[in-house]
Amino acid sequence: MQYDYIIVGAGSGGCALAARLADACPDATIALIEAGPHTERNLFVNMPVGVAAVVPNKLKTNYGYETTPQPALAGRRGYQPRGRGFGGSSAINAMIYTRGHPLDYDEWAQLGCEGWAWSDVLPYFRRAEGNQRGADAFHGADGPLTVSDLRYRNPFSERFVRAALEAGYRANADFNGENQEGVGFYQVTQREGRRCSVARAYIYGRERANLHTLADTTVLRVSFDGKRASGVEIVRGGRTEMLEARAEVVLAAGAFNSPQLLMCSGIGPAAHLQGFGVPVIHDAPQVGQNLIDHVDFTFNKRVASIGPIGFSVRGIARMLPQFVSFMRHGTGMLSSNVAEAGGFLKSRPTLERPDLQLHFCTALVDDHSRHLHWGHGYSLHVCVLRPHSRGTVTLASADMRDAPVIDPRFLSDPRDLDLLLDGARIARRILDAPSLAVHGGKELYTYPGQSREELRETIARRADTIYHPVATCRMGSDPAAVVDPLLRVRGVTGLRVVDASVMPTLIGGNTNAPTVMIGERAADFIVAARRNGAAAPAGIDAGAMA
Repeated sequence: MQYDYIIVGAGSGGCALAARLADACPDATIALIEAGPHTERNLFVNMPVGVAAVVPNKLKTNYGYETTPQPALAGRRGYQPRGRGFGGSSAINAMIYTRGHPLDYDEWAQLGCEGWAWSDVLPYFRRAEGNQRGADAFHGADGPLTVSDLRYRNPFSERFVRAALEAGYRANADFNGENQEGVGFYQVTQREGRRCSVARAYIYGRERANLHTLADTTVLRVSFDGKRASGVEIVRGGRTEMLEARAEVVLAAGAFNSPQLLMCSGIGPAAHLQGFGVPVIHDAPQVGQNLIDHVDFTFNKRVASIGPIGFSVRGIARMLPQFVSFMRHGTGMLSSNVAEAGGFLKSRPTLERPDLQLHFCTALVDDHSRHLHWGHGYSLHVCVLRPHSRGTVTLASADMRDAPVIDPRFLSDPRDLDLLLDGARIARRILDAPSLAVHGGKELYTYPGQSREELRETIARRADTIYHPVATCRMGSDPAAVVDPLLRVRGVTGLRVVDASVMPTLIGGNTNAPTVMIGERAADFIVAARRNGAAAPAGIDAGAMA
């Protein structure tokens, strides 16, 4: 089978790219390949509160990876849920819509990613966004990705915001507006109270004759004609097949699987590939290096109130009418993303941008919800926005059906632990503020008055990811970068990477919206290359390529 373009991975970058490319080039044939299933009718995907079921379990829609033992986390293996199915991780995430700070993207440009400054990427954020508040200088209202306010707000989320104000932090009604700093409610990628995954936004609900979707199909390797990517080898239904690409192959398999696929295809550190018997197409030492992720620590507090989501006789009894409300109208508790509120705060007032993020969850989210508790409670997460620690993704075997070896090296740089301790101190101040303290309750693993050294030990036993791995196929203008600013893989032709793995640094926020932006931007690069017969300049204006 032949296509003009083969896109591997139907996640946030892949879906946005596939739809835009198919619409802009109706004469081009495109294959969008996904290892997991279609998710259009999956109830636990479409029901926002279903995140509590899909994240903690290794399912058809969740790879459920684990890390290597982490020395700074008491030797524990971390848990790394990753979306597997159409929509990728946007089909299992908490639906929070944040972009990071404008200075994050200006930093990308300063690092050699020409054309990726804030002024370059903002038009793509606006183009993708269908914000139900309407359009303004920062937001779009007509894009396919629906962004909305939550239809349901738990009373405890309201109390968290009041408590943060009482603790001296300012309110912020729009973390993606003029200023990121402050506390408030997150906007979410929901449409009529249901999850608006990137597959729902860009792929489902519209037939495109030139776009072919292949679900439950694993790509084993990229094939090459010399140094040119010529197609992919796939396995589906127990059969191995070859698909040919006349123009380009694009990897959009995520921060773990894109570097894994590059290495299984012969692009990566030569000695590492040779150790697994993989013929080397191009020696690229940085493939799989530079892994950055948001390390997170959680305060869990059980309360007597049944206001938060939880397990009790009364709590379970009230769920039946809530289920009816959701199924009929997309309203009620089941339309909650659980992580309803949060904020971006500075550990020191002199900083240019926030360096800490809070997520307030209206449930006892303990160990990614893998540890369930009887009763009700809430959780306050704090994470380091720009960690200094760097990890790796390497091969466990030359077979893409085997999980890669993931080593984030969390807290290996002591500056990250120091900042996380500062963030925990800020979170404690909010927990002790009247609007939350008045409800009493008992903390599960922490307690008021805990010393910094005791908290350090608790962090080692409890901290883990909050699901934002990036940078394993780092973009840059230097020869060591895996991809150039047009997202083309160095050392070969006809091959790009379009997902969070290309980020040169981790942005200060949740990574779904930025990955959609990368897919939107890549579509314009490829369209311009197709029309001009050559790659467009990195800084080309969005309108000129539309």
